[in-house]
Amino acid sequence: MDTSPEEREFSNGDFYSGEVKGLLPHGKGKYSWSDGTVYEGDWDQGKISGKGKLIWSSGAKYEGDFSGGYLHGIGTMTSPDESVYSGAWRMNVRHGLGRKEYCNADLYDGSWKEGSQEGRGSYSWTNGNRYIGNWKKGKMCGRGVMRWGNGDLFDGFWLNGSRHGSGVYKFADGSLYFGTWSRGVKDGKGIFYPAGSKHPSLKKWCRSLEYDDTGKFVLSRSNSSMDVDELRSLSNVSRSLSMKTLDRELTSKSARTFGSARQSEGRDKNRVAYEREYMQGVLIKESVITSSVDRSLKIRPPSSSALTKQVSARTFLTFLTGEHNYHLMLNLQLGIRYTVGKITPVPRREVRASDFGKKARTVMFFPRDGSNLTPPHKSIDFSWKDYCPMVFRNLREMFKLDAAEYMMSICGDDGLTEICSPGKSGSIFYLSHDDRFVIKTLKKSELQVLLKMLPRYYKHVGDHENTLITKFFGVHRITLNWGKKVRFVVMGNMFCTELKIHRRYDLKGSSHGRFTEKIKIQEKTTLKDLDLAYEFHMDKLLREALFKQIYLDCAFLESLQIIDYSLLLGLHFRAPGQLNDILEPPNAMSDQESVSSVDVGVTQELSIPQELSIPPKGLLLVTHEPNSVSTAPGPHIRGSTLRAFSVGEQEVDLILPGTARLRVQLGVNMPAQAHHKLDEDKEESATIELFEVYDVVVYMGIIDILQEYNTKKKVEHKCKSLQHDPMTISVTEPTIYSKRFVNFLHKVFPEEM
Repeated sequence: MDTSPEEREFSNGDFYSGEVKGLLPHGKGKYSWSDGTVYEGDWDQGKISGKGKLIWSSGAKYEGDFSGGYLHGIGTMTSPDESVYSGAWRMNVRHGLGRKEYCNADLYDGSWKEGSQEGRGSYSWTNGNRYIGNWKKGKMCGRGVMRWGNGDLFDGFWLNGSRHGSGVYKFADGSLYFGTWSRGVKDGKGIFYPAGSKHPSLKKWCRSLEYDDTGKFVLSRSNSSMDVDELRSLSNVSRSLSMKTLDRELTSKSARTFGSARQSEGRDKNRVAYEREYMQGVLIKESVITSSVDRSLKIRPPSSSALTKQVSARTFLTFLTGEHNYHLMLNLQLGIRYTVGKITPVPRREVRASDFGKKARTVMFFPRDGSNLTPPHKSIDFSWKDYCPMVFRNLREMFKLDAAEYMMSICGDDGLTEICSPGKSGSIFYLSHDDRFVIKTLKKSELQVLLKMLPRYYKHVGDHENTLITKFFGVHRITLNWGKKVRFVVMGNMFCTELKIHRRYDLKGSSHGRFTEKIKIQEKTTLKDLDLAYEFHMDKLLREALFKQIYLDCAFLESLQIIDYSLLLGLHFRAPGQLNDILEPPNAMSDQESVSSVDVGVTQELSIPQELSIPPKGLLLVTHEPNSVSTAPGPHIRGSTLRAFSVGEQEVDLILPGTARLRVQLGVNMPAQAHHKLDEDKEESATIELFEVYDVVVYMGIIDILQEYNTKKKVEHKCKSLQHDPMTISVTEPTIYSKRFVNFLHKVFPEEM
């Protein structure tokens, strides 16, 4: 049917003038609503579709593409406040590439998703500040560069609009600070290079930031980081008075502390740098580095070639590099998705003896092109074996894990990250994108031990919900198309927390070789028994609950003839409260307070909450309130809320001033005081330890429980006993190992006298 021009006035006051087809607008036409809104442009079967212009009664106007009555395609929207957006639309919201000029002349140019900045983009403020990098839900998130109008430049990682992770802060006069940030404030170790001193290559540093903020290589193929060349285009910008003031004041004050030795070294700027450690923005330790270029190697995240060499040298799976490693990760995700999807619909029942036997396993072949039972995929052909599926399905439910969340955490589009093993096992570790789960490769002997102990493990974790022993969620094997077999176990991450873990220790209770060479220590290095320079004082009831469970867990491992296990200890330090003498005056701005924030185009200075500017005054235990804290089960601990003697033996929550309120459970969010043990034999150095007592939040669990005291270990014990004191070596008889382990922990967590 042909269209014909027509004018129509409707009973509600609306008016249409243009082409129609039958009774519907079709072609070119103009429609005026009774409230003053006017559309002029293309129509299709009564719906606004094609090119057109829409003017609202409020004064807002849009000109561009429409589809099915929606703003959809490319177009320009001018708001009543005169802000202008030009770019892509989807279903009435900004989605895709676009440019928005705000009413105050701020400008964003980049990617949008569902109406908010997300992806790569650039935001320029009217005060001269500019950010280029990644965004998520309208906030700076991921890798990015911020250049302030007064010249400061930060190149590193962001989270929810604040610096969070590793990065470098550059001043106009050439001063640099390489370090880590947490929620906008310095938190952890870093190195400050005064103006004129030699420093690492910024180009190499920024290339190394292709790793994430923990130094782990991202296996996901999603390209979420900014182009390095684009980021480097800002490298010639200069500095902020605020951060310069803070660093110079701290340098000045610490120089007075170090005395004449520091002054003599400071005369040669080219050879002086300062290694610093911060806690929530507060400087707690500083040492002089007289050869900054050599020392700088310690703080750079590893290059890809170095990481490959390190893994190749240590791992028994030396072929798992490059594409093979990537395919292995994809195979793992495909297999777990298949396993969980298959077992979850099966009605729950109590496990039987047959669920633990050799026949309690499923095997599936995953051809690249797919089959009747498996989807097509982009990896290589492989076979998948799932061990004891009903047992691990019940364990996941016992640990209160939702099947869908478990599958999405490991098998989601964000992929997995590879982390280096801190031990000598040669295993490869993967971490889920949300940090909840660790996936570890197993030797055949370790798999056999795990399957052998599984019936008793199932009973132990069922009887003791507060157990500190590693949580196992699944055991699998991948056979690649050339016959290589790779075995995996999925475990809970003991350090899955919103708090930054400042120190990590692997404690066995032995002393021979249990130290870490200083040159190898980096911020995230897992230290050993002799490296532990603290003892931890806890609330009476918290300590009683801890050792009650340690006794039970050690007795269980001893009955299985297991040795070589250790306590993995993570410490979150709170900034000491006695820092008033080295904090800047109240009227001085710190660099953390100069970060510009983006919120609907309004230029503003992001003021960090006052609680974060002032060191928290200790840790506060209060009566537990379920509605005030997250009660969701974690990947490591599912146990009950602990009781504290200091709060009338009530269940307690932990309040961290200015940060969070956390539920206290065994091994999770446990408050303590860390007393620094003075080493009288320690050599004089330029390192200054500013405090001797710290408030800490403790995370812990018992790991590496898959080594039996077999014939090989008995021979090793006899050989080493001829050369060293039998009580100092790690390998020993299970009863002695258990007793020594517990006795050592009594020294680490001493009883209050």
